[in-house]
Amino acid sequence: MPTDRTAAGPNPGDTGTARPIVHYGEPVLHTPCTPVTAFDAALAALVEDMFASMYAANGVGLAANQIGVDARVFVLDCEDADGARTVAAVVNPVLILPPPPRELMVGDEGCLSVPGVFTDTPRAATAVVEGLDPDGHPVRIEGTGTLARCLQHETDHLDGTVYVDRLPAKTRKKMLAEAGLR
Repeated sequence: MPTDRTAAGPNPGDTGTARPIVHYGEPVLHTPCTPVTAFDAALAALVEDMFASMYAANGVGLAANQIGVDARVFVLDCEDADGARTVAAVVNPVLILPPPPRELMVGDEGCLSVPGVFTDTPRAATAVVEGLDPDGHPVRIEGTGTLARCLQHETDHLDGTVYVDRLPAKTRKKMLAEAGLR
């Protein structure tokens, strides 16, 4: 869950509008997103709406396609393994994982697009994302713990993969049924 957002000055999402979250099965979630080419007011507004949507849904990360927008951008507000909080928007992210054999962490993972269900899901214990901020400046985020999981999860969304797609078919079917999606 996001931590205290009462810092001085505007918080991400304060000027945005929360949009409905798209659920598993909608085509926009299962297709790779289009790279962003315009770093303009429309992108800034989208990022604000994404933060507003994520916070309204009590999430820690959100990809643009989760609100029905075909754009390669995600937002997040989560902590790493040491408790350091990262709040960021990343445009056109590239995920970098350690080479195999990589250390895995298995932990509870959920998704706003598969509401109300969680399951143990293996992910790389560390992850890096490189991309651009909404103004077009380079950004690099290195993560451990929940932050590493979030970087991988949100980049997966932009590649057209929902985390349940990584699970055995029987587990995926059970989770989708529990979420009321199949």
